[in-house]
Amino acid sequence: MSTLSSLDASEQSASPLSKKDRILFLDAVRGIAVLGILLMNSMAQGQPHIFYAFLNLDQPIFGKNYYAWVLEMGFFEGTMRGLFSILFGAGTILFINRLEHNRGHLDAADIYYRRILWLLVFGLINAFIFFWPGDILYSYALCGLVLFPFRKLSANRLLLCSLFLLLIGTYRETSSLYARKEIITKGKKVELLQKEHKKITDEQKGELEKWQKFRDKNNSAGMMKDAKEEFKTIKTSNYSQLFGFYRDVNMELQSIGFYNGWWDMLMFFFIGMAFIKSGFLMGSKPLWLYIIGAVLGIGIGVAFNFMGIKEMYAAKFDMVKLTESAPAELYQVRRLLQTFGYLCLLILLYKITPFKKLLHIFVPVGQMAFTNYLSQSIIMSTIFLAMGWFGQLQRYQIYEVVLGVWIFQIVFSTIWLKYFLFGPFEWLWRSLTYVKWQPIKKVRLDVQAQSTSATVAGL
Repeated sequence: MSTLSSLDASEQSASPLSKKDRILFLDAVRGIAVLGILLMNSMAQGQPHIFYAFLNLDQPIFGKNYYAWVLEMGFFEGTMRGLFSILFGAGTILFINRLEHNRGHLDAADIYYRRILWLLVFGLINAFIFFWPGDILYSYALCGLVLFPFRKLSANRLLLCSLFLLLIGTYRETSSLYARKEIITKGKKVELLQKEHKKITDEQKGELEKWQKFRDKNNSAGMMKDAKEEFKTIKTSNYSQLFGFYRDVNMELQSIGFYNGWWDMLMFFFIGMAFIKSGFLMGSKPLWLYIIGAVLGIGIGVAFNFMGIKEMYAAKFDMVKLTESAPAELYQVRRLLQTFGYLCLLILLYKITPFKKLLHIFVPVGQMAFTNYLSQSIIMSTIFLAMGWFGQLQRYQIYEVVLGVWIFQIVFSTIWLKYFLFGPFEWLWRSLTYVKWQPIKKVRLDVQAQSTSATVAGL
């Protein structure tokens, strides 16, 4: 087989891990996470993106739609991405350690950064070609560029880095909340002055204009107006026009959007690195620690979610009212607790044989997580954009599509890995990383060449 270019004769670190070295639990969690990510992403792929977190007021907001929304926002929002990010951080440590053991520090850095830069390219393709503005690969790659120097830090220091990032994120998001509150407060004061027929200054006119723009865009009517405009744009556009639409959206998300939320991913990456170093991720800590983590993490996270759900529903998703009533922005704290709780629960379940066998169903999905993540964008873009289903389904009906994709990816991943070492996108990414075409077919069972995780986590 021809090569992209020649490397040293030794390709030991490019060869797949043997079955005895597999960390199947990590694969299972990664598989669950990538399927859970589709559940969330589908809400912005099959309908205007504003309905990712809100119900469509032009559709029934009770019955099946309501329960689908409660399920999503109460139990899944942010947590699947959190698990995926933890696995990315953990996988990064395993990948770099293996490289340094087999190749040395210099080659390890060369291969790692080449891999991350190709991940960035795949993220751009996913966003601009496959039309998924919610892509995480691009942001993962940018944050991944800074992980290598942190690889030698102890678990405790990595957790301190995570805590620092949590504080930064919470402070910035709460500051942004109070900036919006200030717009509302000042704008309403000027409105009151106008009603009293008092003269207002140029500065007050500016405050009034800023408030009116904020109100018109963020109240229920403004939300529905933007959604209808997005629906019309997508339904009446050809591929070239869709490219222009998503190009503008992605350019903003991958610049301003990334700048306003980089700590989100990096925080979970450091947690994953710490958990794999400490052995926590492999279930080596006392059982009581996982039980307490699961009970408190899930309990507090879900309770916090349901308070927010109740407020959103009562306000008919009017962000002006929700901004006025919110005392602080604790999204990252809630998300961290709930994600940690789910991780503890999965570790506990993996210690119980029947549940362990059940979780192994997701192992092939996790081993092909990179392929499955990218193919989700392809499948959903085909269904909702190419086939014209965008905005045609109610929320619960989109979940039915998701269920079909889940079944397909579980079956496809299981069958594919019976005959191949890697998923197709894992193989391509791996070949580009090592600048050499990698073997993909399984040759003989007695060779015991099992597929590696080869996911966005870097295994």
